[in-house]
Amino acid sequence: MVKQQSAAAGAGGTGAAEPAPKDTRDIYKTLDLALRVGEMLLSSGAGAADVAATMLNVAHGCGLRGATADVTFTELAMSHQTSFDEPALIQMRHVRHREIDYEDLTLVDHLVRDLLAGRVGRDEARSRLARIVSSGHRLPRWAVTLGYGVMGGGTGLLVGGEGSVALIAAGASMGVDLIQREMSRRRWPGFYQQVAGGFFATLIAVLAAAVGARMSPSLVITAGIIMLLAGVSFMGAVQDALTGYPLTAGARILEAMLATAGVIAGVSGGLTVGRLLGVRLGHLNPGATTLSDLPVMTMGAALAAAAFAFASYAPIRSLLPIAAVGAAAQVVLTLVVDRGLGIAWASATASVVIGVVSYSVAGRVRVPPLTVVVPGIVPLLPGLSIYRGLTLLAEGQDGIISIINAAAIAIALASGVIFGEYLAQPLKREARRLETRLSGPRLVGPTRVRSVRRRAAGRTPR
Repeated sequence: MVKQQSAAAGAGGTGAAEPAPKDTRDIYKTLDLALRVGEMLLSSGAGAADVAATMLNVAHGCGLRGATADVTFTELAMSHQTSFDEPALIQMRHVRHREIDYEDLTLVDHLVRDLLAGRVGRDEARSRLARIVSSGHRLPRWAVTLGYGVMGGGTGLLVGGEGSVALIAAGASMGVDLIQREMSRRRWPGFYQQVAGGFFATLIAVLAAAVGARMSPSLVITAGIIMLLAGVSFMGAVQDALTGYPLTAGARILEAMLATAGVIAGVSGGLTVGRLLGVRLGHLNPGATTLSDLPVMTMGAALAAAAFAFASYAPIRSLLPIAAVGAAAQVVLTLVVDRGLGIAWASATASVVIGVVSYSVAGRVRVPPLTVVVPGIVPLLPGLSIYRGLTLLAEGQDGIISIINAAAIAIALASGVIFGEYLAQPLKREARRLETRLSGPRLVGPTRVRSVRRRAAGRTPR
């Protein structure tokens, strides 16, 4: 378990901080607020380093010095020792429910900034956080399903499908979302939800082949299962590994592999049903894609990025900028690949562009950079390579190359985004010192805390 020491907490203080807690009850209230903030961030996909640094900043902003924070994939813990001869006070929270809600993430980010700036106190922050948690989602559930349908259609265009393939992919994505929502309501584990989604998407390809549709079954299956592929988890694992959280990274890699194995099982089951029914699908190429014109691919990337953000409850004001970021990244990727530099370098270049642009875009639309980065990078994720590699291995063929290719893409994307954030950060001496304390640029939470403190104290930042 990787521990962020109190030196990092010192970077998150404000001049308007509350008096230091004096009794155990007061300390527990502060630790509880920090843990609840961390739970919201971790459940929404924030990296472990960002979660730990934000929790320490919250504790420091409430007047608690010398706290430590531990973050794993399913558990958060904070501790504080008032003196060397006193037992440490420890609080923990388990993070089991994971549902991305970028609107709640944005509200929590604003809350943390207000707390560190001294605009709200701890008790008011606790009340605001409770309202955020209990308010429910802004969009009706049917709108989210429609958003996933648009995402599926955009990805169908992105992988080289025509309009008919994009429509089938949209229908498959909406059906998969409805199936998974019902299974989640009945508390089925995620693996079985992936199996059911892959099975449903494959049955659609079988049905299309049975009625004589002139479409590649491999391409239809690829477009139908695209929303099930675990590219986000894989990239998040690489990000955690790069920022010093190997245990959390290992857990996320295992989750990504298990999710992909569920898709493979579902696809295999659907193909078996097709063969039993006598439907001829011909030779199937797992993870098949074809090349489209650059304008079509750009439009598909923009639709996929904006639709994913919409389905993840991102604020409406951020959708157009996110679509523009996704489209720009796809253009950069395609141009670099056309120059013969390889998919890994192309992915790294595109992700650097995303990191640099997202920092500025996020500030303009008042959302955390994570809300722009993840949807913008969704069209570039290596989920298809993971799926192809594991499928070939399951069939006794050589899938190692695809697995290595997926790992190379994920490393390129994660490291490129982080490097882009470094480039976008102001290169002032104080900002560089603070970034070092916080283990790198932040995708969630304030970074220039010292400037916030000066503003709160009525002084002009240098």
